Amino acid sequence: MLRQIRTLVVGLAATAAASAAPLPAPKHDADPRATTSGNETAVFAGGCFWGVEAIFRHMNGVTRAVSGYAGGRTPDPSYEMVSTGRTGHAESVEVTFDPKVVSYGQLLRVFFSVAHDPTELNRQGPDVGTQYRSAIYYRNDEQKRIASAYIAQLDGAKVFPVKIVTEVAPLAKFYPAEAYHQDYLARHPTQPYIVYNDLPKLEALKKQFPSLVAPKPLAN
Repeated sequence: MLRQIRTLVVGLAATAAASAAPLPAPKHDADPRATTSGNETAVFAGGCFWGVEAIFRHMNGVTRAVSGYAGGRTPDPSYEMVSTGRTGHAESVEVTFDPKVVSYGQLLRVFFSVAHDPTELNRQGPDVGTQYRSAIYYRNDEQKRIASAYIAQLDGAKVFPVKIVTEVAPLAKFYPAEAYHQDYLARHPTQPYIVYNDLPKLEALKKQFPSLVAPKPLAN
């Protein structure tokens, strides 16, 4: 079974999260004036990649979002291999974005606010294992600096009841997941896991960050 079905209690908790206030903006972010022309990429891991991918697909300035695997040792992993928890990989999403429209810091703010819970260690909701860990895989020193500074900012302000456990590590390689995982939420909007776990995240994005929501979500 690909995913275990959410219980009513978990579903209610996810719905409640949609009404929470957004986190403060990063004090340190990339300067769009210093950005070279062209898109950039960032890789995030926050539990099941279906919901994380869907969040970024709905953001203005994001031109591509791909579910996949990162952070592990096994080359060319499959979903079945990663699901064992023995590859070292985490379910991840590679986000391509226009830094003149949406900054890396804004992506981080949404990632920490609505895409997942950064205080859960090696799990998200009902999904348990290192493959569901919270992680940011940076591509350059600037991404590392901004991500590390934002985590320190949030921990210093005690915006969560416990410390953030998000891993910040260099990206060695990103492996796209199988085709049936891509744009999963849009193709399976009535699946119970999506209904209870991921649709509330989209509702939270629209309520907390209306200026960052794209007029239309990306499609494959």
